[in-house]
Amino acid sequence: MGHGRYGRGYAIGIYVSYWFPDIPQWLPALAGVLIIAAANLAAVKLYGEFEFWFAMIKVTAIVVMVVIGTGMIFFGLGNGGQPIGLANLYSHGGFFPGGLKGFLFALCIVTAAYQGVEMVGITAGEAENPKFTLKKAIKNIVWRILIFYVGAIFVIVTLYPWNEASETGSPFVLTFAKVGIVAAGIINFVVLTAAMSGCNSGIYSAGRMLYTLSQNGQAPKFLGKVSKGGAPRNSIVITISLLLIGVLLNYLLPDSKMFLYIYSASVLPGMVPWFALAFSQFKFRKRWKNEMDDHTFKSKWFPVSNYIIIIFLLLVIIGMWFNPDTRTSLIVGASFIGIVIVGYYVFGIGKRQSVEEVERSDNRL
Repeated sequence: MGHGRYGRGYAIGIYVSYWFPDIPQWLPALAGVLIIAAANLAAVKLYGEFEFWFAMIKVTAIVVMVVIGTGMIFFGLGNGGQPIGLANLYSHGGFFPGGLKGFLFALCIVTAAYQGVEMVGITAGEAENPKFTLKKAIKNIVWRILIFYVGAIFVIVTLYPWNEASETGSPFVLTFAKVGIVAAGIINFVVLTAAMSGCNSGIYSAGRMLYTLSQNGQAPKFLGKVSKGGAPRNSIVITISLLLIGVLLNYLLPDSKMFLYIYSASVLPGMVPWFALAFSQFKFRKRWKNEMDDHTFKSKWFPVSNYIIIIFLLLVIIGMWFNPDTRTSLIVGASFIGIVIVGYYVFGIGKRQSVEEVERSDNRL
């Protein structure tokens, strides 16, 4: 997951350049990563405080944007009373201007936007009543995706022609600037906080994953050290070091396409947990099949849903291979996974654990 946060750090530099175009993008990216790193290293509660405000800002702004954007589209709000309508959805080459191939290539990039939803499983482990909170959180994810992702993208592509998109700024900002909304700077601040939120949650979750692996004997022991503030210090430092690679690439290769390369390179490593979850559920169901009747929150349409997930993930990988812009990133992502696997066994931490050993482990932070 830390691998997928390179793009978030890179994005910080892009968004700040909207206000200060003459400042090198790597400089604000470095500053943003260091600020978030300091908060995560100081104490666990600071992560929560940062994330609370980041989440409140971006959620409020997205809801306002969807409401105002809907008003622009259907009622002409902010456009002299003239509804913008839905013409941008089917103009400029039609509803699918890039055809099926263009849709598949876009899907490969969009997949990375949903990586991190599995974090609900990590945070649920710290909940007082996981049976209730996990069920509620999973259901809320569906509605949040519909509102904050699908709703926001619908407004953007309806207001702003797809062929006028830019790689040098946020589409949220460009959308409002297009129709003369003077609050574009405010929206840019919102997407900046969203990028910082992505870094923040990535450092938090990746650090705790490494800590838990260390406690279970599946990662080097030094990663299990905890600071006085309760933060897994060494695990967080390793995660931050990986984020700084993205900043270094921003400095060495200040190319607008570098964001695409970094972002798409995170897709394959980010899908590994999804593959693992899909396959592990097969074994989970097989082992506990006699007790599944009493389970209060079962995955629907199993095992068909798992097969659909696996096929979808394979389709994304195939699409990345045939897209020249993401093929290199796919190779980089696969190489990263290979290095991790080799290191896992070279350091002697690739031993199998029995189910009983895992069940005896209670290493939640």
